[in-house]
Amino acid sequence: MKRKYRLRRSSDFHRVRQVGKSNASSLMVLAFLQNELEHSRFGFVASKRLGNAVQRNKIKRRMREAVRLRLSQIKPGFDMVIIARKPASSATFKAIDQSLVRLLEASQLLM
Repeated sequence: MKRKYRLRRSSDFHRVRQVGKSNASSLMVLAFLQNELEHSRFGFVASKRLGNAVQRNKIKRRMREAVRLRLSQIKPGFDMVIIARKPASSATFKAIDQSLVRLLEASQLLM
């Protein structure tokens, strides 16, 4: 994912989590907050409870790819943090993708 579409600062992650709204599914939590940019930015979180570094990176790669494939369908102007839950460690890419789409629809972030 290109650098302009990523949340990089810890303060941005905290702002989205503290001020923004969120929706949850069994696989992940989607927190979002409107920004002042012409594009949306994304951050991905997988805590140490999900497994070792290899497993956490695998989960984040799958979530990142699901977002990348739907980037043109997502409304611009939002910061989003996607947090993996424990069942995501054993979920397939298809399940993660479907869960993301449901969360984006519930949050009214799809065009």
